[in-house]
This record gives sequence, structure tokens and C-alpha cells, in this order.
Amino acid sequence: MRLLRFFRPSHQHTAFSATLLLMSTIMLSRVIGYMREAYIAYAFGAGRAVDVYVAAFTLPDWLNYIVAGGSASITFISIYTRFLAEKREEDAQKTFSIIITVMTTVLVAGTFIAEIFTPQFVSWMFHGFQPQEMELCVHLTRILLPAQIFFYVGGVVSAVLLSHRLFLFPAFGPLIYNVFIIAGGIAGGHRFGIAALAYGALAGSVVGPFLINAIGAAKIGAGYRPSFEVKNPAFREWVHLSIPLMLGVSLVAADDWILRFFGSSSVGAIAHLNYAKRLFAVPIAILGQATGQASLPFFSRLFGEKKFEEFAGTVNASVYRITAGSLLATGWMVAIALPLVDLVYRRGSFTFFDSESTALYFLWFSLSLALWSSQGLYARAFYASGNTLTPMVASSLITLASLPVYRLLFHRLSVTGLAIASDLGIAANTVVIAWLLHIRGLVPFGGLNWKELGKTALTGAVSGALAYEVAKVVSLNGSRRADLAALALGSLTWAAAVAAGLWILRSELPADLRGKRSPSFPPVAEGQTSETMATREEP
Repeated sequence: MRLLRFFRPSHQHTAFSATLLLMSTIMLSRVIGYMREAYIAYAFGAGRAVDVYVAAFTLPDWLNYIVAGGSASITFISIYTRFLAEKREEDAQKTFSIIITVMTTVLVAGTFIAEIFTPQFVSWMFHGFQPQEMELCVHLTRILLPAQIFFYVGGVVSAVLLSHRLFLFPAFGPLIYNVFIIAGGIAGGHRFGIAALAYGALAGSVVGPFLINAIGAAKIGAGYRPSFEVKNPAFREWVHLSIPLMLGVSLVAADDWILRFFGSSSVGAIAHLNYAKRLFAVPIAILGQATGQASLPFFSRLFGEKKFEEFAGTVNASVYRITAGSLLATGWMVAIALPLVDLVYRRGSFTFFDSESTALYFLWFSLSLALWSSQGLYARAFYASGNTLTPMVASSLITLASLPVYRLLFHRLSVTGLAIASDLGIAANTVVIAWLLHIRGLVPFGGLNWKELGKTALTGAVSGALAYEVAKVVSLNGSRRADLAALALGSLTWAAAVAAGLWILRSELPADLRGKRSPSFPPVAEGQTSETMATREEP
């Protein structure tokens, strides 16, 4: 009965159950996402058509980032959660209506302008494309641009649901979006070619991120009334918090754009990098995204209640466990990169040569897993404190400083250099944001379990190296049997080495990960067990 209650749309989750639900649904979404990428690889391979398709998402992403700036899920949720905690539900509903009305109007106008200037943007951004490729990219971009309106509105509505600790509807939005992309390709691939994927993405943005969340909001009575009351104090506060996110450029978002910019000069480079990045996104989503998304409402509540020590402890506990798990997972990902990529993608138009190129980039991306996973938690800690300016200024400066590094490594090491530059950039971004939290006394470095992190780093490196050497015993010749044998041999070696390493070093990590308390859950109060905290309903 408890499990069925856990999956009820109206169930109000704790941090533990929210993280578990989001991990489950994100894992399922990534499975569907894998099916999407596998279908694209099967039907279109890793040639210029896929380069153009991936590139076509750049201008829509820019528009969403510039206009929305992540404010739907970050700044709005902080304000809305505070209003709910203060029993100011009418103010919360009013702010919701104003933001939806004003920003949707702005986004519609921005979409119209972007549709007009799409050819100029594409010719500037992707100078390596041929004229027919430019024309296709313009066509696909114009199909995808309106989707950003539904992504934004759906994001604001999902923030309302998350503030009420209702996580089920927001969790299934991305899954439905991916299903529609696959359906679009299957249903219209023969008639529209790769444009069928873009049509599927547009339809998926309506049904997934927008409609599913709107249904959830209607069920809880989150009413919407059109309002342009821009002088509303809460709206002005939202604008004040959101402007840094709108004007700044985080490397977390810009990394994909930079990779596409340089990769357009080499046939298949954008496709190979994208396949590697999408596969790399699976562990990021499971380890970092679910915890980060579930944590923000709880971070905001702790900070709003001025429980600063509890807030710092919660953030450090989250970062420790996610980082430790990521360090161990990195060893496995590096060891089995080629057989994994070949098994996942090679079929139809995707060749073994494509697998080798994609696996090389996947290997380099894997080295930064712990950084990608932890930076989201550090950023949300800043946002929960009501400070968006400091992290965004820092991230923007790091992005600008990273551009020469991307260019230099691309010219020296070709496309591989872009993957390495991506690792260096996210490392700088994570370290600087963590340092800023430390010097402001919000989340001190001393609160991290450095001893255990050292043990897991050593264990991950040794286990990965052993697994890599053992997996090399199997000669990969493009057969499924060889892929499975190398994958199984490498995985078993890695698992045995991790278990032995953690036991020899007497690591506390296994006990920490088995605990019922979520990484993002506050420390147990005196007289209260972790079990009661994990299962109780918050008032």
C-alpha cells in the first residue's frame, strides 16, 4: 500500500521519496532517450544529416535560455515555496499568473523574431555547413522554435507542482517528450526525412512538459488568470532574481553550443559528440539531476527558515554521496566505453568506426562525471539562498575564459580536444561555485567527508584501470558477442575491485548509500530516527 501511495499523483513527497521517484522516472526517461538516440543512429547514422538535426536545436535553446534563463524552475520555485510556507497562497497564485502571462508574451514575440532571423543565425553559427545543409538547418530550426513556448510554460507549472511536493507529473514530462520524438521519426521518417524528428519534438513539447503538468496543476486547483500587473512586488522580486540568469551564460548550457560551433567544420563531429554526450547524460541524470531537482524546494525551505547549519549540512551530505558514487562509476565507464557504445548504438547506418569515435569522446566526458553531478547541487544551494547574481557572474566569466581553451585544444587535438576542453571548463565552474559558497560561509569545505572521498577516488581509479586491462583481453571486431563479453568481463572486474577496495580501505560509503536518508535530506534531529524522517509526511 505504501508503494502505491508513493506513485499517487496527489502524494506529497519527502526529500527521500522525491529523490527516489525522480531517480526512477529519470532512469525510465533515459531508457526511452536511449531508444530515441538508437533509432536516430539506426535510421540516419552519424553523418551530416544528424549534424544538422542536432545543430538545429541551438537557436531554440538560446531563445529559451535568454528569455527564460532557467527562472521557471529556479527563481520562481524559491518565491512560490516561501509564499506557501508563509500561508500566502493568494500571493503565490497571483505571482504565478503574472509570470505566465508576461513571459509567455515575451517568448512569443522572441519566437517570431527568431523565426525571421534564423538564416542569419545559422550561417554565422555553423560556418562549416554547405548551402543545402544550411537550408535544412534553417527548416528544422523553424520547426523547433515554437516548442520553447510550451517548455517555458510547462516549466513554470511544474515549479508549482514541485513547490507542493507533487513530483509525479513533472517527472513524466521528459519521458513523454522522448516518446513523441521516436513516434515522429517512425511515422513520418519516410515522408519527411530527419525533419520528422523535429515535428515529433514539437508535438512532444506540447503533450509532455506542457500538457501533463497543466493537468497536474488543475487537479490541485492552481488557477490561472491572465494578468499584466508588472508592478506587483513579488513579480519585481522574481525579475530581480531572474535577470542574472537571463543575461549570464553558464558553461553547463553553453558547452553543447560551443561543441556544435567548432564541430560544424568536420563531417560527423557534431553527431559523434552528441551521441557521446547523450549517453554520458544518463549517469548525470540518475546521480545528479534527480537529487538536484528534488533538493531545491527543501534547500529553499531550510534557508527560508534560517536553519543555516542544517542547510550547509544538507548540501554537503548531498555533494559527498553524489560525488563518491560518481567517482566509482567513472572507473566503470572508462573501462567499458567502446563495447558499451558499440552495443548501444551500432546498427543500421551507424558503423563500428562511428562507435570508435563516439567511445573516445565518451571516455573523456566520463572523467568529469563527479563535477557535472555536484555542480548542480552547489548552484541550487546558491539559488535557494536567494542569490543568483554571484554564481551567474562567475559562470559567465568562466565561460568566456574557456573559449580560447576550446579553440586551442580543437586546433591541437581536433575533436578530441573539444571533449577535453569540456572537462576543464566544468572543473573550473564547479570549483569556483563551491569556493564562493565556502567564502560566504554558506557551505564550508570542511563539512565534506574528504577522507571518504579520497578512498572512493583511489578505489575508482584502481578498479577502472584493472577493468580496462582485463576487458582488453576480448578483441572487439564489431560482433555483438564480443561486445557483450568485453562488457561483462570489464564490469565484473570493476565490481569486484570496487568491493575489495572499499573493504580494504574500510570505507563508510556502502553504509551511507544503504541508509534510507536521502543525500538531500536534513540531518536527523535528536530523538528522531532516520526511518521516521524518510517516511513521514511533512506538514
